[in-house]
Amino acid sequence: MLKDLPTQPDTSALPAEVEVLPRGLEQKRSSTGYVGRFAPSPTGPLHFGSLVTALGSYLDARLHQGQWLLRIEDIDTPRCQPEATENILNALLALGMQWDGPIVYQSLRTSAYQMAFDVLLAEDRVYGCCCTRKEIADSLLPQQHADTPVYPGTCRQGLPPGKEARAWRMRTNDTPIHWCDFAYGKQQETLAQTVGDFVLKRADGLWAYQLAVVVDDAETGITHIVRGADLMTSTARQVYLQHSLQYPTPQYWHLPLVLAEDGEKLSKQNGAQALDMRHPIKLLNRALEHFGLAPVRARKLENFWPRALEQWAMYRSAVGGWL
Repeated sequence: MLKDLPTQPDTSALPAEVEVLPRGLEQKRSSTGYVGRFAPSPTGPLHFGSLVTALGSYLDARLHQGQWLLRIEDIDTPRCQPEATENILNALLALGMQWDGPIVYQSLRTSAYQMAFDVLLAEDRVYGCCCTRKEIADSLLPQQHADTPVYPGTCRQGLPPGKEARAWRMRTNDTPIHWCDFAYGKQQETLAQTVGDFVLKRADGLWAYQLAVVVDDAETGITHIVRGADLMTSTARQVYLQHSLQYPTPQYWHLPLVLAEDGEKLSKQNGAQALDMRHPIKLLNRALEHFGLAPVRARKLENFWPRALEQWAMYRSAVGGWL
């Protein structure tokens, strides 16, 4: 049995109305059947790129009279900042984006990830790997070197003598994974060719994003995932895990990214600034304009949101149709 991580977020500074979902509990289902979510990582304050994703997922849930859940993806504890969670929550509340139900903290849910891992391990879908990143890079052919190299399967048939597992990997195969995106249409990926056997538990003992997000989405009943287009490359792995764990597959919609001056995704790593919360409607209108929508003329948030929903309905009709 792998050791459960004892991470516990500090919730003492959160607003009084904020609830935290205990481990192992499920959210109540939406009466309309639509359950969406926003899942920021607290590695820094909310920035404009995150706001665009939050707005898109929020408007889509509200348009369908569904639930909009909030998950704090603090599983990568070395990168998380204690004050970032409070900043994100306060920013959402100041923008009038109230989530439904308690918050899910990934750092409180390591036992749930362990249970899913044990299911896969019992079915021989998971194996231990002793390879370091340097060893993997050195074993690749020159044409294989990339930002996400394909794991060559070094430990697939067992660990070399005298070696111990550093990480744990999910076995992949040559069967194509099919899924559909609301904006981009039908997608197909063969994981054995694009990423190889991917990590579920990292060498530092932390659970990998791919496993955590799949377990969380299933247990909280997520039906629709509206998120940034940078995560399209993760979707096939997540669908594969959903099939392997007999979880339902949500509907996906990957939104256009906000880019920095260098053409890369706007992120905390390339200098994204915290939002100036003095003018919330101005910020929200900037986010609407990112989708090509006209700004809403409103002085109060309660007047902004109904008009923004009308805009979103038109945007959704123009963009999608695949699902």
